[in-house]
Amino acid sequence: MLIFFAILMLIAAALGYRYWSKKQARHKLLETPLSVAQRRTIEDLVPIVRRMPPELRAGLDGKVNLFLDQVDFIGCDGLEVTEDMRLSIAAQACLLVVNSELWYENLTTVLIYPNAFKSRQRRHSGYVVTEQEVVRTGESWDRGPVILSWAHSRQGGLNDHDGHNVVFHEFAHQIDDLSGRTNGVPILSEGQSFAEWERVFLTAYETHLRAVETGHRTVIDPYGAEGHEEFFAVSVEVFFERPQALKNDVPEVYEQLSKLFRLDPVAWS
Repeated sequence: MLIFFAILMLIAAALGYRYWSKKQARHKLLETPLSVAQRRTIEDLVPIVRRMPPELRAGLDGKVNLFLDQVDFIGCDGLEVTEDMRLSIAAQACLLVVNSELWYENLTTVLIYPNAFKSRQRRHSGYVVTEQEVVRTGESWDRGPVILSWAHSRQGGLNDHDGHNVVFHEFAHQIDDLSGRTNGVPILSEGQSFAEWERVFLTAYETHLRAVETGHRTVIDPYGAEGHEEFFAVSVEVFFERPQALKNDVPEVYEQLSKLFRLDPVAWS
């Protein structure tokens, strides 16, 4: 019996040390600044970073380091993944969580295609299941991986004023999925009201749906009418790239996203 308890104590000690070691390594990555060359690359490929308040830059460095340590980037269709690709995608993904407790806990792999790629889409209608092949620029799976077109990821990073960013979009889905379901209701920030989030987003979604159905132009991409999860993801794109337009058009959606991410992009110079 004593031997049994001794073994249990050794196992517990080993697990405790492993947890402590992992926590220390994570802390060190979060505290380590990027190199001058890495920062320059990110600023060139993701110019929205230049507008960020200085106090957020150190946090971005640390989270990019953590992301690069955690995630494997795999090229598809013969694509050779470069350091520029890794830094661009990591910086865009980490912008979403730069000032919050949210993190991509379940993500270990990002697959990168040179351009748009084909994907099989399955639809259920009662007992009938149909499959069709669709062309995509990005895709997010529950608990990962994220799949991206580099051509579109690069362009989305470079053009930071058009309200379209495939990396923001797919990583918004990853954040959404942290709640256990990709349904447009992510894990909210401390003090944020679920009832208020639901009221704001359901109302905005129904208004958006009617506008799209009647052919009216919307600040939020019409693709948001595909479902609540897509409405959330395209709203995130606009929140970062056209924040003033979103705040003017749907101020309550802007307010909820600002609380969720603990950011106010309107104030960025």
